[in-house]
Amino acid sequence: MEESETYHLSPQPRSATSMSSSVSTTSVHVTALDGLVNVNSLFTIAVFVGLSLTTPGQKSLEDRTACDAGIDVVKKLLVFEVVSFSFFLFSSLVAQGLKLAINLLNSKDVDEAFRAHINLKVLRLGMMASAIGSVMGCLFLMLSIVNVIQIRLGVLSCGSKSAIHAVSTLLVLVTSALVVYISTAIYAFLH
Repeated sequence: MEESETYHLSPQPRSATSMSSSVSTTSVHVTALDGLVNVNSLFTIAVFVGLSLTTPGQKSLEDRTACDAGIDVVKKLLVFEVVSFSFFLFSSLVAQGLKLAINLLNSKDVDEAFRAHINLKVLRLGMMASAIGSVMGCLFLMLSIVNVIQIRLGVLSCGSKSAIHAVSTLLVLVTSALVVYISTAIYAFLH
C-alpha cells in the first residue's frame, strides 16, 4: 500500500453516512446555540439602555402634566428590566453550557470539535430551556419598553396618540415574532 492510501481508523468504527450526519447534526446544534447567545447579547444591551432611562421625575414629550409618568411606571420599568436580564442571562448560560459539553467535553480530537457524543434528551431539553428563557426575556423586555414609551411619550391612559401607536406597533410585531419563534422551536423539539 502506498503512503497516500494510508487510512486512519477511529476507535469506534462508523459508517461514512452515520459519521457525516453526526458531524452535521452537532454542528447545527452548536450554530443554533451560537445564534441564541448572540441574540441574547443584543437584547441584554437593550436592557441596559432601558435601565439608563429609569430617572424619576422625567417629563414626557406631551404638553400636559397629566401625561407624565409617575414613580410607579419607573419602578415597573426597573423591575421588568431586571427580570428580563435574568431570563436572558439564564438562557445564555444554559446555551453556553451545552456548547461547552458539545465542543470540549465530548470531543476527543481537536480536529473533531463538531463531532460529539451527547445525550440527545439532555441536549433537546437544554435547548428548550434556553429558548423558553429567551421568550420570557423578550416578553419582559417588551413590557419594559412599554414603560419607556410611557415615560417618554406620555402614559397610555392620557390618550397620547404617539404612545398608543408606538405601543400598538411594538405589541403586534413582537407578539407575531414570538409566535413564529415558539412555533418553530416546538416543531424542532417534536421532530
